[in-house]
Amino acid sequence: MASDGGRKQFWKRSGAKVPGSIQHVYGAQHPPFDPLLHGTLIKTVSKPPTTPVKLKKVSTFQEFESNTSDAWDLGDDDDELLAIAAENLNTEVVMETAHKVIQNHSKLQEQHKLQEEQLQEEKQVESSELSSIAYGDNRLVKSVSEGHTSSSSDNASENSFMQRSQSLPQTSTPPLVSGMIDHNTSVTPALTEREASRLDKFKQLLAGPNTDLEELRKLSWSGIPKQVRPIAWKLLSGYLPANVDRRESTLQRKRKEYFAFVEQYYDSRNDESHQDTYRQIHIDIPRMSPEVLRLQPKVTEIFERILFIWAIRHPASGYVQGINDLVTPFFVVFVCEYIEEEEVENFDVSSLPEEVLQNIEADSYWCMSKLLDGIQDNYTFAQPGIQKKVKMLEELVSRIDEQVHRHLDQHEVKYLQFAFRWMNNLLMREVPLRCTIRLWDTYQYFIKPVENPVC
Repeated sequence: MASDGGRKQFWKRSGAKVPGSIQHVYGAQHPPFDPLLHGTLIKTVSKPPTTPVKLKKVSTFQEFESNTSDAWDLGDDDDELLAIAAENLNTEVVMETAHKVIQNHSKLQEQHKLQEEQLQEEKQVESSELSSIAYGDNRLVKSVSEGHTSSSSDNASENSFMQRSQSLPQTSTPPLVSGMIDHNTSVTPALTEREASRLDKFKQLLAGPNTDLEELRKLSWSGIPKQVRPIAWKLLSGYLPANVDRRESTLQRKRKEYFAFVEQYYDSRNDESHQDTYRQIHIDIPRMSPEVLRLQPKVTEIFERILFIWAIRHPASGYVQGINDLVTPFFVVFVCEYIEEEEVENFDVSSLPEEVLQNIEADSYWCMSKLLDGIQDNYTFAQPGIQKKVKMLEELVSRIDEQVHRHLDQHEVKYLQFAFRWMNNLLMREVPLRCTIRLWDTYQYFIKPVENPVC
């Protein structure tokens, strides 16, 4: 890469302003490539923005919103929401409504905290009264004394949940091991009527002998319930077949295949031809998000194997900074399949049985591979896929918010300077983990299984 002095001379000769601070992301196996300095892909000389000629100019975000399907909409109330948005509201009404929303949100948060405190107290009381009976499969059942202390309303809600659970097909999980949570006996947070309705829709769709993947994609657009997210992601990514009878054998075969790759390739990580790749992976993993999860040695070990095997199996791109973040959502979702903690980033992954950790590792590798099969041009030399997406973003902003577009152009701010990381990490560094996973529910809508993939 050119020295700082040489780069400054280049920008001085071109008449353009030196960009602000930006972290470039390059492949570990390629010569450094700076997309901002590559003349064939991005011109350094600024020019007036070009706006596509349209019969009707979209000048406001409200008009754009009314013609766009939003994945965050609830889905059932679209017409009502658009009608409300179309009304001309004065400032006083807007401020009063916003104040009420904030007050209601604060009250709900307080109620949620009180419910959590009560639940913790109930668990402490129950734990002092329980007597455990060990069975052959090492599962624990509640004693009769707890049954007497349970209220009739609790029994009714539990029976209702069990009836809904019966329609869900059994996912491919290993036999119950000591220390592993049995979801059939775990405490499940109460669902709202809407959440229960959406969960039933997913369960009914997944209960058939052959899952309709197109219908599953449509449902996933507005979010996937946590209880069925692992199996839904595996199906939508193309990792598992739609036919229920073939899923167990597919899981066993693919998991064995992954660990065969590990046995074949992982010992070569210190070879001269691969040590640069492994060293870059080792450096990048501590930069991942969330912080607590990435600092666990067991997580680091798993991620290093996944990323190194993927890089060896995909020499066209090799390992590129940013790919390490794409493992995290799959890993977290598949961990949630075996635990009941809401904040999984604070969970000690090493407490899970080794067999479970191996299944999570293999499933994460294959689902990440399926995702990258569709966006691999984001990580090949010069990263043309990312540059194309950044250009699409620029054109979109110029149409829906011309004022912002003109402001950025006036101050010579290039979209590549701030949007490169958005595309490179699929917003993993920009939003909290729970929001990222919700976004990825919608991403699954666009994933189409690649014919004859590399892996």
